[in-house]
Amino acid sequence: MSNFQRYFFIMPSLARFELEIHERAERGGALTADYLTALMADLLAEVYGKEVDISGVDRARAGSTWAQFHTHLYSNFYVYQYATGIAGAHHLANRVADGEPGAVESYREFLKSAGSMYPLDGLKMAGVDMSSPEPVQAAFATLAEMVTRLEELTGVSKT
Repeated sequence: MSNFQRYFFIMPSLARFELEIHERAERGGALTADYLTALMADLLAEVYGKEVDISGVDRARAGSTWAQFHTHLYSNFYVYQYATGIAGAHHLANRVADGEPGAVESYREFLKSAGSMYPLDGLKMAGVDMSSPEPVQAAFATLAEMVTRLEELTGVSKT
């Protein structure tokens, strides 16, 4: 669950954060620690919605997330690759774990290709079409199953 939280919530927020700070710099705006912290907190509040309260001390702590990931200041939006990568990996693994016909063979062919082709083509060969919403939808379905299982184990429910 931690990977999902990090790669589907934090990393996309950092991609938006990177866009915002580059646009602000292009307009001649200052990039102070206070501005960066407030921006990050606003983006995380938007992502989490009303489900997570990040006010007071938690707002400053959440807002300081930007300082943990210095690479967004100069790495050209690479962080989106975490979300797409984990979605593709889960979809690939689920095909194998579910015993989908041909999944093991296509996975082996994917591994044998050893990066000799464009990543999207290699994944497609392995049965994962990253140009469709299916891998991301499947990843969120996996996360939903984990949350449901956690609720069952702890006796805590959202209802």
